[in-house]
Amino acid sequence: MTSISLIAVLALSLLTLSACGSSTSDRALSGGGIGAGVGLVGGALVGAPLAGAAIGGAVGAGTGALTDENDIDLGKPFWRD
Repeated sequence: MTSISLIAVLALSLLTLSACGSSTSDRALSGGGIGAGVGLVGGALVGAPLAGAAIGGAVGAGTGALTDENDIDLGKPFWRD
C-alpha cells in the first residue's frame, strides 16, 4: 500500500504542481522545488525522505523544463517580482 501512496503523491505532483514561470529555467527551478517537497513527503511515507526528495526534485525539474509556458501557467514566480 505504501508504494501506491508514493505513486499517487508523485503523480499528483506531476499533474497539478509541475511548474510555473515564463521561461524554461523558471519552470525547471519551480518544478524542482515543488518536486523535492512532494518527494520528501512521499519518501517519508516509505522511510526514505532524502531519496524521495532527490527523485522528486529531478522529476519536477525535468517536467518543468519540458513543459511549455502555454501548457501550464500558474503565474509569475515570486523571485521575478
